[in-house]
Amino acid sequence: MNAIEKQLQLQPNRRMSYIMIIVIVCLLFIWSITTIHFENISVNGIKIAKNIFVGLLNPDWSLLVNTTTAGVPYLLIETMAIAFLGTIVGALLAIPLAFLSASNIVPKPIAFVVRLLLIIIRTIPAIVYGLMFIRVTGPGPFAGVLTMSLTSIGMLSKLYVDVIEDLDKSILESMEAIGCTLLEKIRYGIWPQLTALFLSIVIYRFDMNLRDATVLGLVGAGGIGAPLIFAMNAYKWSEVGSILLGLVLLILLVEYVSNRIRTKLVKG
Repeated sequence: MNAIEKQLQLQPNRRMSYIMIIVIVCLLFIWSITTIHFENISVNGIKIAKNIFVGLLNPDWSLLVNTTTAGVPYLLIETMAIAFLGTIVGALLAIPLAFLSASNIVPKPIAFVVRLLLIIIRTIPAIVYGLMFIRVTGPGPFAGVLTMSLTSIGMLSKLYVDVIEDLDKSILESMEAIGCTLLEKIRYGIWPQLTALFLSIVIYRFDMNLRDATVLGLVGAGGIGAPLIFAMNAYKWSEVGSILLGLVLLILLVEYVSNRIRTKLVKG
């Protein structure tokens, strides 16, 4: 017992550090509260909030069973198609960029330049890419696919690199010792170790893209976002409720399926 007490006494006393952190967090919280102003809330605002709540709880069921291009099922399928195609294109283009930015595969100067390029790609928000592509291709799903592809490249490359740099280096050293080329090392020494993890990362990115595709629809890049913003601007809260209900059901379904697939890929 004495040995344990001595060991505890040797541990640094972090009480003051914890107190300072708590004080700083509390001050930041109080400072943030000062930006909230309730004087702008009017009677009309409360009435609108009530209408929103009532509309969301009473969705327009006719939209949910409408099989035309204006119905929720078609719009959800279009949104999922945009996210899926954008993810596939981005995943394929991210593979060579990931290898070129892995410092254990290529020389460090090349890896640094490619990583800098990927950082720049990731820095720009998806909605900015969407607005730019809409100017090039016009509004529609194609602009959404291009946006999803570009945003996927930045994030997938980063995740790919983390996996590549954690590879078993002994295999690469053995292949280098027998004179294998870079392409041979990638094909026979690296790719078999990466397939399952890469697929798991791609599925995870598809989950993210499905949500982002909805936001892109708000700026005219196809999918269910455009009807959603039109219904909100027209104060048709029942239509908003039906669209959100369909979107929630789709995301829950995709989340369940993707989790099952990722578990199988990782555990084998």
